[in-house]
Amino acid sequence: MTMGSSPSTLKTAAGGVEGGKSFPIPEGMSLSYWLQGVRASPLLDHRTTEELPEFAEVVIIGAGMTGTLTAYELLARPNPPKSIVILEARELCSGATGRNAGRCKPDQYRGFAKYSKLFGEEQAKKLLEHEFETWSRVVEYIEKESVDCDLWVGDTFDVAMSPEIASKAAAVYDAYKAYGGKVDHVKYVSDPAEAEKLSRLKGAQALWAWKASTFYPWKLVVHLMQKCLAKGLNLQTWTPVTSVTASPETLGFWDINTARGSISTPTVVYATNAYTSAILPAFAKYIQPTAHMCNKVVPPRAFAGSKALQNSYGVLAPGGLYSINPRSNADGIVLFGGSNPNQSQLKEYLDADPNRLFDDSLSNFKPVTDAVEDLTSTAFEGWKDGLPAPGVGTEYAWSGIIGLSADSLPFIGKVPELPGQWICAGFHGHGMAHIFTCAPGLVTLMQGGTWADTGLPECLELLPERLARVGDGPDFAKPVV
Repeated sequence: MTMGSSPSTLKTAAGGVEGGKSFPIPEGMSLSYWLQGVRASPLLDHRTTEELPEFAEVVIIGAGMTGTLTAYELLARPNPPKSIVILEARELCSGATGRNAGRCKPDQYRGFAKYSKLFGEEQAKKLLEHEFETWSRVVEYIEKESVDCDLWVGDTFDVAMSPEIASKAAAVYDAYKAYGGKVDHVKYVSDPAEAEKLSRLKGAQALWAWKASTFYPWKLVVHLMQKCLAKGLNLQTWTPVTSVTASPETLGFWDINTARGSISTPTVVYATNAYTSAILPAFAKYIQPTAHMCNKVVPPRAFAGSKALQNSYGVLAPGGLYSINPRSNADGIVLFGGSNPNQSQLKEYLDADPNRLFDDSLSNFKPVTDAVEDLTSTAFEGWKDGLPAPGVGTEYAWSGIIGLSADSLPFIGKVPELPGQWICAGFHGHGMAHIFTCAPGLVTLMQGGTWADTGLPECLELLPERLARVGDGPDFAKPVV
């Protein structure tokens, strides 16, 4: 297997600790499909000023979708801060946002059972409604602003690939519907023959379809970032934060420490997702970094041109889930993510050395790629005809670091016992269906609003009681994708 930079090449220059242990930043990083396509962008390594400012009203750590949208919301509302600095450890948007499979798919039934067990049926229903609202806001913003980011809007499929999976999924769907969940926009196909025809997946047993989107996430972040820069934002890439400490000079201020100097601020926002515990060690037991793999696949002739896939997918297979983004309105490259059946082998490899959990220089982990090849060759009729051929098939895979949440949901709000510190992180592999409402909600809180003012489900709020429920033995379940 090809793993890019080995764990031995990691360095601890970025500082920080995770649960009292060294938390290194990889020297190298794999380039996702998205990052490969923007190598000439001057924003990749942009620094607004040569030196770090000594003070800022707000310092946001992380320049992905969360950090950038938080800055955008602060600057777009009345009485914006006079100075905002965003610090990014490496290239602009080179974390989870720049490494996912490019889908914004609101869960519209599947998580109801899991969330009901964790938070109760009312909160579970609110979460699914919140995801649809998030997707709607993303699409509305991209269309209104004419953002050039390959937006696709169409039917996404959940496809059950065994009778047992179909039965379990149908039971959850029925339970959500019976509770009053809105499903009139969801098409449920229980006939296997019809499910096969619609999905083009041989062996499909049932199918659920509703509206969702895919897009080029890096380009959306850059659009937002350019708006922020025009309003005076100071962006500093390649500036990893080593620690956040109480200012010895000004009561109530925080020093954001980096190898390039320190910035003093009364307000800190952790938009650090999986890397949160590098600078906020107490969160090591609430947010766990875990490397994940995505595959870039060039479709063969039978799935190109007029025969190209026209829907995004969640393929519910025995042992795992494949997410599929066919980029049907762009270059037709098919991106595979999700927790496919062999992601468990990747997890075993990661667990053998804790440093690997946050090493996104990993690439082309063979068992994960094998599972992608198995699905395409056995379930997509005609896919393997004419293969292998140069330039066709599973071309490349990259790693991204998911911030697994101890209770499956992101943490939004004040950091307990640290006045002036705020967090929006731990998206559990499902950030695109949360961030476009969660980041604005965080800004509402920062500006003095109540949780009710955010319009977000109550279970997302970061409260001491929520952390207490997680306790000392968190269960980092597999990501929601």
